[in-house]
Amino acid sequence: MIVATWITFCACRNLAQVLLFLASSNSLPPFWETLNSVVSGTGNMGNSCVCRDDSDLEDHHHGPSRATRGQASSRPRDPVRPPRRGRGPHEPRRKKQNVDGLVLDTLAVIRTLVDNDQEPPYSMITLHEMAETDDGWLEVVQSLIRVIPLDDPLGPAVITLLLDECPLPTKDALQKLSDMLSLSSAVARQDALNPAKHRNTTAVLGCLAEKLAGPASIGLLSPGTLEYLLESLAHPTVMLFALIALEKFSQTSENKLTVSESCISNRLAVLESWADHPDYLKRQVGFCSQWSLDNLFLKEGRQFTYEKVNLNNINAMLNSNDVSEYLKISPTGLEARCDASSFESVRCTFCVDSGVWYYEVTVITSGVMQIGWATKDSKFLNHEGYGIGDDEYSCAYDGCRQLIWYNARSKPHSHPCWKEGDAIGFLLDLSKKQMIFYLNGHQLPPEKQVFSSATSGFFAAASFMSYQQCEFNFGAKPFRHPPSVKFSTFNDFASLLPSEKIILPRHRRLALLKQVSIRDNCCTLCCDVMADTELRPCGHGGMCMECALQLETCPLCRQDIQTRVRLIAHVS
Repeated sequence: MIVATWITFCACRNLAQVLLFLASSNSLPPFWETLNSVVSGTGNMGNSCVCRDDSDLEDHHHGPSRATRGQASSRPRDPVRPPRRGRGPHEPRRKKQNVDGLVLDTLAVIRTLVDNDQEPPYSMITLHEMAETDDGWLEVVQSLIRVIPLDDPLGPAVITLLLDECPLPTKDALQKLSDMLSLSSAVARQDALNPAKHRNTTAVLGCLAEKLAGPASIGLLSPGTLEYLLESLAHPTVMLFALIALEKFSQTSENKLTVSESCISNRLAVLESWADHPDYLKRQVGFCSQWSLDNLFLKEGRQFTYEKVNLNNINAMLNSNDVSEYLKISPTGLEARCDASSFESVRCTFCVDSGVWYYEVTVITSGVMQIGWATKDSKFLNHEGYGIGDDEYSCAYDGCRQLIWYNARSKPHSHPCWKEGDAIGFLLDLSKKQMIFYLNGHQLPPEKQVFSSATSGFFAAASFMSYQQCEFNFGAKPFRHPPSVKFSTFNDFASLLPSEKIILPRHRRLALLKQVSIRDNCCTLCCDVMADTELRPCGHGGMCMECALQLETCPLCRQDIQTRVRLIAHVS
């Protein structure tokens, strides 16, 4: 569960933030022989995951603070991201325990957190308390590197979760960590003998790069760290995490310039050939390499993917206009990936009100995703952990935790855990008012709860935890496991203009946005009508009534909205 509102609030807010950034377009010796041998090889890559697509937002912006995110919120939170619980004024500090055991306990218990009112696990609370000191934080980080297993699909996400929830490290703690790791290309070659440690080290670096900004991020990307990450691009078991870390470090413009000067685009140009690889781990590497070449590390003379992809037979795709900038969508509009620490959501461009409809999803990663159906009234908050199935207007299938989600409550289903390559089917029968979920053609009993709140305006939709990816089929190609009942497909009935199918790289989209003229006093969320509404009790304004009615918390201070007042003086 996580937050991303379907209304243009989410899109416009993030686009406005992104417009603040200034794109900026050392060298290390290339490793062509090693890289080419990796690309042509067929070895097993181990577990994988990917980084968040953040803009070059200069150094301070990371969204609302942790303190304000949790303020005055009466809604339940996602059990995957439990709220922090500090010690009371008279509560003694918990006795220090074996850190490795606490980390493994947290990894084990994540799958069992299935209700929003559950307390955070004891292990997570204890680790958070330990990390309040420099020595404790270093112990937690070292343990994450040491004990998270390579084959657990939730391992990288738990690294992100724990580090994201821990206090920010001090400058001294970061320096001590750099000294302890003492990273270099030689260390990367040595760590290749221990794939779990190697993967976890690159995952930790990526998480810290996302969490930090400015001088702290620049200091962490030392020449040795850069050498380590670039050398790791030659080792299949960790190259995805290394690429993610380089992406996240490049959120800071100075780091982006440093990484770009390392000739990384030449390496990515080789790896992007994996974008359609039958090995789903290599496919993730190809997806992220292609995304980086299109959006981040531009290569002179290379044609952008959106300019050469054939979209003639695609009439329905994922809506790239109302998602945050943290979600990566392929140029085909049918594949999505989340590498952020938030819980990102996306929906289809086509909405249905009657009939029987079906679509399929191919699982690329086997971690936490909530995929299903949402309506026009659904609201999602990416930083708070609310997604598909977390309100009364949506319902979702979770194949990792084996749950069905509705109205922020879950119930177990009988399907086994999904795995890479599985086909998940989603049937919506609006005449019978039921939804049916399928795993490789095997159906579950119908779900009908959502129809007590909504009967029309349904979209295919999905929410992603960190490092998750899947591909959608809305009918542009044959389904792998079509249901036996008669149904319609989005692709047969939807239509998109050629311009609506184009998913522009970030820098080109921002260039167009900078040319848009926005009149004074317009709504800062939709930019379409006049801002005439004030939120109470906080008193913040700058939005229209239509947008304000779709908010439950103030986008500026995160305080709960009790009333919305139209300011007559602002109405022409």
